[in-house]
Amino acid sequence: MKAHQLQSLRSHQKVNHFPRSYELTRKDRLYKNIERVQRLQGFKYFDFIPQTFVLPGDYKELCLFHHRIRGPWIVKPVASSRGRGIYIVNSPDQIPADETLVVAKYIDDPLLVDGYKCDLRLYVAVTSYNPLVIYLYEEGLVRLATVKYESSGQHLWNPCMHLCNYSINKYHEDYIKSEDPEAEDVGHKWTLSALLRHLKSEGKDISLLMQKIEDVIIKAILSVTPTIVAAARFVPHPRNCFELYGFDILIDSTLKPWLLEVNLSPSLGCDSPLDVRIKSAMLTDLLTLIGLPVVDPMVQHPVVVVSSSSSSNNNNNINNNNNSNNNNVNAKTVRRVDTADNKNNKNFKIPLNLSVDDLRMINALQSEHNRRGGFLRIFPSAESWKLYSGLLDLAKLFFNYVFFSLWNPASGLLNLGNYVAQKQFNTHNYNLILHQKLFPDLDKCPVDRLPKYERALTQCSRRPLTAASIFASSNDKENILDHKYAKECKMELKKCMEKGCQLSTNQARRAFSQYLQQVLSKLGPPLEGPNTPAELCLKFLMRAAGNLRSPFFVKVPSNKLVGKDRVAVIAKQLNDYLQTYNRETELYYSNAASANQVPDSRFRSFLRSASETDVEEILFLHMKSSKCCHSFLGRCCSPSFTNLKFHSLLQVLPQLCAYNPSKPNECCFREVLSKTLPKNFRSRPSRSSHRSDIEV
Repeated sequence: MKAHQLQSLRSHQKVNHFPRSYELTRKDRLYKNIERVQRLQGFKYFDFIPQTFVLPGDYKELCLFHHRIRGPWIVKPVASSRGRGIYIVNSPDQIPADETLVVAKYIDDPLLVDGYKCDLRLYVAVTSYNPLVIYLYEEGLVRLATVKYESSGQHLWNPCMHLCNYSINKYHEDYIKSEDPEAEDVGHKWTLSALLRHLKSEGKDISLLMQKIEDVIIKAILSVTPTIVAAARFVPHPRNCFELYGFDILIDSTLKPWLLEVNLSPSLGCDSPLDVRIKSAMLTDLLTLIGLPVVDPMVQHPVVVVSSSSSSNNNNNINNNNNSNNNNVNAKTVRRVDTADNKNNKNFKIPLNLSVDDLRMINALQSEHNRRGGFLRIFPSAESWKLYSGLLDLAKLFFNYVFFSLWNPASGLLNLGNYVAQKQFNTHNYNLILHQKLFPDLDKCPVDRLPKYERALTQCSRRPLTAASIFASSNDKENILDHKYAKECKMELKKCMEKGCQLSTNQARRAFSQYLQQVLSKLGPPLEGPNTPAELCLKFLMRAAGNLRSPFFVKVPSNKLVGKDRVAVIAKQLNDYLQTYNRETELYYSNAASANQVPDSRFRSFLRSASETDVEEILFLHMKSSKCCHSFLGRCCSPSFTNLKFHSLLQVLPQLCAYNPSKPNECCFREVLSKTLPKNFRSRPSRSSHRSDIEV
């Protein structure tokens, strides 16, 4: 959101992002922030991220480091997700030196589960940055590769062995999807608790492992806290923003966790019953945690801009012994809520004079903690001030001088009798206030959250939301449209087109997108040969990538990659192409009032019931009537329309995309293109190097 949009937020409104959260989620910024803290605090305290270089600026340093410590190296784009653009090399010579990339030392001794490499997806919620409040969801996902791991380094070209991303491995023929939501250790996706119980059965110290993982998460967030706190000054109310991060963590053979990346908007898609079970539970607890207020829409809520710098000076001080008014929410979640954590957090005194805003902040955070559900608060905690106070940016936020000069180790409290020091450093140390309020006696606050990570999900008191019921209802709706109805819709559309009606650009692109989606769902055997469906898709992608307005680069799989591994890589790239293609389709508008255009209602009815051959037949008819396929391919050659009936659309797609710049079709000129593209999209220059030599 823009700064002016943040400033206009009302007190009851919530935004699921903090300003400048990309400092943590962009791969290049994450490493630079951690590197900065490494220089200030020491490398040994921040050694949870592999040695990383940001190209092109660090290319020389990468080469020098490679001569001392050989590869392999993993190469990633700075701002991508779902495993796009990631590959592994043995030498920097195989990396383009002029592209913006992140190159990290590849961890070649990962923890193996039954011989397969795995990594973790953990869900971390930050409800406040000043004071810093971090929650880790007690259940996460464990993603396994589909090819058994070999440490010889001879199969670096196989992403199905070295990358655990679900978006890549789900297309592999050997991928096993658990259809039972109660089975947490079946197939290529496990729960975190199932992995911990598996490691515990092997004699591993899982409590120490989870402490290390919590340490990685806290330190990573602390490295960007000053930047985000400074940017959050535009936010008028302290509870307007919250954030759900997806931490990707790799565990090596010594049970040391390594931070791979942090996702700004982790995927909440549910492709299996286990996904539905975990993600629905997590989202339920997240919405309960942030406490969405009930607001009367008929009541006007004025916009009040609150200045955090002046609130601490203008509020009257009151005694903190006043009764706090906690608005506990008795929400039903799928987790057991333990109230024993809060027994030591009541009825105590602090020799601090707290303002109205201070008490309001503490009450809000205590109420938030009471309704946390399956989220476990890892910062602040009983041990967090002792472990991490030295890593906070004391110069800007927490005033190192006040803490170290006024801290009384005997009582565990601040001695604020020195009014001069208190006046000199009048900015509130919200983190210290919160630690004192929640944990007055640090020696009597045991760490009791660690056993909760290995407990299994429990059923909700309501009827459980399972993927089986969702998928069954979806299938029931699809089965209503039987073959007879589909045939009728197709015949009506064909008659309409034979009378002279044409598909609009938007309609043609929607039909082509559905056709590719159906091809993707059936991509598989035969696996060998130059004209297999997978190889035809690869040829199509290599030629069609340049027709997109957004930059899209096709990574041709190595010739060593054959069979189902190769099909999985091609299918992943076809899926990425479809996502970009669909985003651009939304920018095309349809002239609904045109007399020679197919009615959109009739077209939608056809798409809902159409099979792959039905869509293929309509696209062939569209190409025959328009003498071109520019409307859904962007640019095209002059196909031999008389021979189309002897081939499937997939067979001729590579030829249809074989654009010749020296002999372009009339439909590919700019004036025709301008009739279908919106103005703001039409005027934007293409950033794709694939089409830099083509006039559009």
